[in-house]
Amino acid sequence: MKLWVLRHGEAEARATSDAERRLTEHGREQVLRSAAQLLGQPLQAVLASPYVRAQQTAMLVCDALSFDKPLITVPWLTPESGADQVIAELDKLGLEHVLLVSHQPLVGTLVGMLEQGHRREPQPMGTATLAELEGDWPLAGLMTLRSLSHP
Repeated sequence: MKLWVLRHGEAEARATSDAERRLTEHGREQVLRSAAQLLGQPLQAVLASPYVRAQQTAMLVCDALSFDKPLITVPWLTPESGADQVIAELDKLGLEHVLLVSHQPLVGTLVGMLEQGHRREPQPMGTATLAELEGDWPLAGLMTLRSLSHP
């Protein structure tokens, strides 16, 4: 399995709620630079948090890659979600090549947990940072971090 974990691009500092924060122009540019790292990858699905900035990030990536499958919005990719829940949901999907678009602290905890097997060393992930993991199963401690790209 190959799993890519992308943190959303830079978002505006304020909005009516955290979920409604939109990408800035700089954030859009960051996302497009990260999307370039995914060119030629055999993605089967793009899953994103329902928050506006993650939705915008995922749509920019899909457009840049000419990804022709629908974006899948899931409630278990919000900032408050747990890495354990994400791992369980990924296992249920049974897909081989997946991109997740989400937020800190979830993305750092998830990458650290998949690689290290615990939550004690979350991976630092700035806006639009893309992590590529590979392994036989999406289980804690059983995936290898192949690359970490910062825009």
